[in-house]
Amino acid sequence: MKKRIYQIGFVSGLTAAGSTIAFGIVQGLQLIGILHYPLDEILIYASSLCIVIPLLLMMIALHDVTPDDKKFWSHTAVIFTVIYAVFVTANYVAQLATVIPMTASGNSETIGILKQTPHSLFWNFDAVGYISMGLAALFAAPLFASTGFQRWVKYTLLAHALITPLVAFVYFYPTFSEQLLLIGVPWAITAPTFMLLLALYFKKQPGELSAEKT
Repeated sequence: MKKRIYQIGFVSGLTAAGSTIAFGIVQGLQLIGILHYPLDEILIYASSLCIVIPLLLMMIALHDVTPDDKKFWSHTAVIFTVIYAVFVTANYVAQLATVIPMTASGNSETIGILKQTPHSLFWNFDAVGYISMGLAALFAAPLFASTGFQRWVKYTLLAHALITPLVAFVYFYPTFSEQLLLIGVPWAITAPTFMLLLALYFKKQPGELSAEKT
């Protein structure tokens, strides 16, 4: 059974990392003016939605293979991942299933409260989601040793957690601009990196990982 859990963790990690990279590419193409509405928003929300389930499965797998004396940290990481999943899924489904179709049909005035615009309800949903992802990474970091391969997993999780205040700044700064988004560029690096290294963690032999000392 544990072998299957490691396989799920590996595949989920790769899928989450790939979806995050896809999101970063689409966001970049939007910012430089290559993609336009509604295709840009469809691809942004769709690629973002593709991160959710793989990331959640990866964190659950991580919790399952964590030794009992460290399960507080893995359990907390799972809880923050669930918070992330709930808030961003509510946002992305609303945008893809309601806001974009209604806007395309000329009925956008009836669904204004659902639009993800700066400092709107669903903008804040997105903010809570990605701050929660950063906290999940923070609480997952103590699971890993400071030597060998685990050291790199630990450092990438901490790096992602450390840029979370930048993410919060971008979301909650009073005046939004596209230039402000550039502050969040490190997220597009640390997020897929920690997901990829966690995937590789699952790919390595469990015995080798358990032999590394903290």
